[in-house]
Amino acid sequence: MTTHSLHTAAGSASRSATQTAVAAFAAILLGSFLLYGVGFAQPQQIHDAAHDARHSFAFPCH
Repeated sequence: MTTHSLHTAAGSASRSATQTAVAAFAAILLGSFLLYGVGFAQPQQIHDAAHDARHSFAFPCH
């Protein structure tokens, strides 16, 4: 294996780690919106669904 091929493989690994970090951040952001943002929704059914989801993860909300 040459130095060039090692450098290229390392570059691919760092790109993959960056993409993974971006995807993880997006998932956390979406999940936070679903649990917190929808919890303040006006229709009672949507609020109750978010409330039950928080309790299913053992998250104290009151």
